[in-house]
Amino acid sequence: MINATADKYSWDLTAIFPSDTAWEDALKQIQELTSKVTSMQGNLTVSAENLYAALADIDRLSIKLEQAYSYARLAFDTSMGDNTAKTRYERIDALSSGIDAQLSFVEPELLQLNEESFLSYKKQLPELEIYSFKFEKLFALKKHVLSPDIEQILTKMNSLGRSFKKIFDDIAVNDLDFPEVAGSDGQKFTAGEANYLKCMTSQDRVLRENYFKGLLNTYASHKNSITSTYYGAVKNSIFTAGIRNFSSSLDMALSSNFIPPGVYDNLISTVRSNVDKLQRYIALRQKILGLPEIHFYDLFVPVVKDMNKTYTFEEARDIVLEALAVLGEDYVGILKRAFSERWIDVYPAKGKRSGAYAMGIYGTHPFSLLNFSGTVEDIFTLAHELGHVMHSYFSNENQPYINSHYVIFTAEVASTVNETLLLNFLLKKSTSEQEKANLLSMHLDSIRSTLYRQTFFADFEKQVHETVEKNQPLTPETLQTVYKDLYKLYYGENFVIDTELTCEWLRIPHFYSPFYVYQYATGISAAISIAAGILNKNRSFLTGYKNFLKSGGSKHPINLLQEAGVDMSTPQPIQDALNDFENSVKQLSSILKL
Repeated sequence: MINATADKYSWDLTAIFPSDTAWEDALKQIQELTSKVTSMQGNLTVSAENLYAALADIDRLSIKLEQAYSYARLAFDTSMGDNTAKTRYERIDALSSGIDAQLSFVEPELLQLNEESFLSYKKQLPELEIYSFKFEKLFALKKHVLSPDIEQILTKMNSLGRSFKKIFDDIAVNDLDFPEVAGSDGQKFTAGEANYLKCMTSQDRVLRENYFKGLLNTYASHKNSITSTYYGAVKNSIFTAGIRNFSSSLDMALSSNFIPPGVYDNLISTVRSNVDKLQRYIALRQKILGLPEIHFYDLFVPVVKDMNKTYTFEEARDIVLEALAVLGEDYVGILKRAFSERWIDVYPAKGKRSGAYAMGIYGTHPFSLLNFSGTVEDIFTLAHELGHVMHSYFSNENQPYINSHYVIFTAEVASTVNETLLLNFLLKKSTSEQEKANLLSMHLDSIRSTLYRQTFFADFEKQVHETVEKNQPLTPETLQTVYKDLYKLYYGENFVIDTELTCEWLRIPHFYSPFYVYQYATGISAAISIAAGILNKNRSFLTGYKNFLKSGGSKHPINLLQEAGVDMSTPQPIQDALNDFENSVKQLSSILKL
């Protein structure tokens, strides 16, 4: 019997601070550093010495704040019912928000510096070199920064713009009254978001259909209000892009990470050219499930009966270590430290946050939260989160703080590389055809939901924004037509498009963060392409990938991936992932003799 409460299965937070008293001392240091930085307001750029002193103090403040925040957050997430932990977390959260406000003067002052002056300062004080990339990004975006008066107005307007997402949340969470629906056995479920996974993966097709229709008809009952809310969010994005001298709202959204718009267009065009592969998988799904026709509510139910095989955490650990051995002894050596030095909080517990995540902390090692129950899915979650852990570890060890944080465009690459390597290992090791079929179906559903589905969303967003940029109105009927046409294109003529499905866009909160979701699709494409190179024993891929892990945010993400061997401005990485999808469909079909 495993003692899930044993120390070895929980975090050792003394790696961040040896005691709560030390954490309290850190808060005092944070406040002192904040006062020191704010005392330099108006003088940040008057000399090379002032600039370096301010930036170095801001880094020290940021590192200490990150450590203090992480210590409190990690403690709270494993004991959310503990009042002391909750109070500590609320204190640091409030302190962090206050510091952000106090330091709001920093970036506008830095923007007063021009490129020539910064180069001169670097010659006078070579220590400023580590901030070169920071200023490269600042100078590149400078043309989109307006006068202080207009910036102040835009700040207030953006606050109003964010209210559209809040309105959507209020409607979805507080105003919608989701009905109860029943399956074939009469058991009832509320057709709300909380039951989405449980009902959509149920083997009971009556329940799946009733849940799907109950959920989407509820959103459709407020389609006019939600359409107006979404229309307002889109118009706000387009207005802001125009006044900031961007060519489009897409251009503005991509500019923060310096992603060329062609990357977005390339993703959509490549996936559109490969929808036949998705349609063949859907047809295979229909055949496996023995359905006369296939609907959206048939896309999530497992097509292979679960073998109910379970693993101990130690078995999962050993599997992951063996699967990732292809990345080298140095990589595996750090992974072993993650297990032996208690970087992972493993088991579910009363008061513990659900789900899984990883958290990088500069100046110490990363941590990962799991809720391990022993399923094969949990092994993949372990590999996934350890990918984030290793990315943060290598970035923090090899980069100064200012360049250590990677952005969302690259954030899911390391985690998905690990998952892909684990899948390959388990497929090779397995002697059970049913187990192989289960692994392949999991893999296919992951690519369908991440690469195809997120590109579908990206396609929809682009069409919607272009409609508004042409001064054409958005109506529920317009949006439903765009959505329906995309389902016809992506899923094919044999896929039944229920009326309710044309209203699915009403429930997608990501649309209120314009042009965000495409990064999930590019991330999985890059990861599958990199993993294939590693598995083919291409040393340049392995070397490039390890350099990528060490690079953090030291270059533009598109350039970091190019150095890792994948060029996201070309179709190739996306095509690699789509070819992997096609091959997996063929393998699953062969195993099941269909």
